[in-house]
Amino acid sequence: MLNKRKMKPQLIIAGAGYLGQEIARQAHHHFQVLTLNKSGEDADATCDLTSPTDVAKIAAQIPNPAAIIHCASSGRGGPSAYRDVFLTGSQNLHTHFPKNQIILTSSTSVYHQTNGEEVDESSPTEPIRENSQILLQAEKFILETGGSIARLAGLYGPHRSAVLRKFLDGTAVIEDQGQRILNQIHVTDAASATLHLALSKHLGIYNISDNEPISQLACYQGLATHFNKPLPPRGEKNTNRKRAWTHKKVLNQKIRNTGWQPNYPSYLSALASLPTS
Repeated sequence: MLNKRKMKPQLIIAGAGYLGQEIARQAHHHFQVLTLNKSGEDADATCDLTSPTDVAKIAAQIPNPAAIIHCASSGRGGPSAYRDVFLTGSQNLHTHFPKNQIILTSSTSVYHQTNGEEVDESSPTEPIRENSQILLQAEKFILETGGSIARLAGLYGPHRSAVLRKFLDGTAVIEDQGQRILNQIHVTDAASATLHLALSKHLGIYNISDNEPISQLACYQGLATHFNKPLPPRGEKNTNRKRAWTHKKVLNQKIRNTGWQPNYPSYLSALASLPTS
């Protein structure tokens, strides 16, 4: 009798952008993967998460996936886009996949602290930006329906690092005394952590950040040494940042306690992985 090849469990990745594509790349070792996005470009299927009809079609195709990772992008939109993508999108996914684990990629921007405090998943979240407030609403919905939350620090990786780009093109400014903490995560580590939650079925909220948050000054000092360039000039702090001006140290101990570790424990340790052209 011939042995039947064991089929891999199915994973839906709702969002085929910078992070979603990396999750899909890693996930193929463990799952049959279906990637979705609104346009269908660079994805396996077209699906507008704000459309109950579109989501229902996917549920008819894959009625019982092992997990669903919601990592769709708002397209740098404002509150309306955030509400549509994160809150309505989460609600539609749960309506059509009521028994399946949904992992929502959120943001550490929900932490509002400004005095350099250490924050973990139990810390207060009272953001001033409406976008972050909407993310909290979406998180609450997912948690109440038995899902998981991956709160991502600032995402960077090959061809995407605002800190490195500004340093190299001469637009970087050391704000105030450079004391503000930069909380970041390499895209491959963000993907592996999110996938870890899908594989291990861990529920609840998890901060996805590297092990060594770094001050803005120390970061630029490291870049200056690495590239043998001068430090950026000093300037006033930018209080109009999209993620709001905050100053906190995001801790990742909770997810590390589950067995996950980043390949790049700090931003400066990842410099060799970041092409400069």
